Amino acid sequence: MDLFSSSDKETAIRVPLAERMRPKTLSEVVGQEHLLGPGKPLSKLEHLPSLVFWGPPGVGKTTIAKLLAGERRFKILSAVLDGVQELRKTITEFENFGAGILFIDEIHRWNKAQQDSLLPYVEKGVFTLIGATTENPSFSLIRPLLSRAKVYVLKPIPKTELIKILKNAIQDKERGLGNRFIECSDEAMDAISEDAMGDVRKALTTLESAAELNHQITKETVETILQRKILSHDKNGDSHYDLISAFIKSMRGSDPQASIYYLARLLESGEDPKFVSRRMIIFASEDIGLADPRALSLAVSAAEAFDRVGSAEGWIPLSQAAVYLALAPKSNSTYMAYKMAKDEVLQSGALAIPMHIRNAPTDLMKELGYGEGYEYAHNQVDAKVSHKHLPEEIQNKVFYSPGQRGFEKLIFSPKKDKEIIN
Repeated sequence: MDLFSSSDKETAIRVPLAERMRPKTLSEVVGQEHLLGPGKPLSKLEHLPSLVFWGPPGVGKTTIAKLLAGERRFKILSAVLDGVQELRKTITEFENFGAGILFIDEIHRWNKAQQDSLLPYVEKGVFTLIGATTENPSFSLIRPLLSRAKVYVLKPIPKTELIKILKNAIQDKERGLGNRFIECSDEAMDAISEDAMGDVRKALTTLESAAELNHQITKETVETILQRKILSHDKNGDSHYDLISAFIKSMRGSDPQASIYYLARLLESGEDPKFVSRRMIIFASEDIGLADPRALSLAVSAAEAFDRVGSAEGWIPLSQAAVYLALAPKSNSTYMAYKMAKDEVLQSGALAIPMHIRNAPTDLMKELGYGEGYEYAHNQVDAKVSHKHLPEEIQNKVFYSPGQRGFEKLIFSPKKDKEIIN
């Protein structure tokens, strides 16, 4: 006796749109041309080695693994849900029924002992391992495992490609929403792709939810689903450069109010936080430099903190860093010093290094005058030497000079700690 009507069955076993639209061939995968394009590492593999795919969610790690496996035995384990017991069962299956591909999702979540348990079976060829991780493998995976696998980085899917995927999902009658006569405005498409931040799964899930709410999908429909406003931000367009320019110039102008505002604009509109943190690291050296050497350490720490805590709360250390950089004293002296030195190098070429500061590792080189007359600074009064270090032709050149405001004098003052604190 059939307990379900046909419509009830469809509802009971309904597969999410993101799963239905999963590419069926490698040629359908978008955004990873650096790995799958003609002549690229994964375009043509006669023998599939163990691999680790590192990239953000929803960029195709599982899909590519399945497609690379082809007709070979393919088993998926989740490091979030499965442990050594499930791994042992899977290994027994491979040993009894033949080698294949073992895909471990979120492999970085397994501890050292769990990762160690993979090694002998990867070594013996019981299975070929493909691991997927959103964390840096250098820190999250053990070195013996990394030595047995090739690491490939997957990139977030570009916004233009996300929009193509969304349009295809709306039109596809076999796997997508083509039979439901869904219409989606350009503004809504843009909002969905902005919110997804390169995540195909997230974009398709949002589209499906919006289609359930309204067959005429508008930007307001999307914002209703997401429960927040979507700020338009084209990462390759003028708005991208205008926003980051405003952010940098606000910090340079020592305006914490504008700095925090533009930081929020960047993050909430979908800009990659890692791009923002990199810009702050550069700013700390270029615009603050020796006026406050701690600024660089703080900017680097904020970037590392974001990597550790993730996007949900990673904005907190970025906010702290942005305000600190805005309030810090400013100096571009080291930035300008390098530019001037670079110009000199390009203009005068490879000038001869003074003999007294050349390295003299052999007796012959000493006989030729290498190192002769060199004064060891630590043996001199106040560590001051009498000889010059620049090539003879440019001995009087000045590349570095302290910033006009004089903040850098604190660094070289005997009372610097007390003065900086006060």
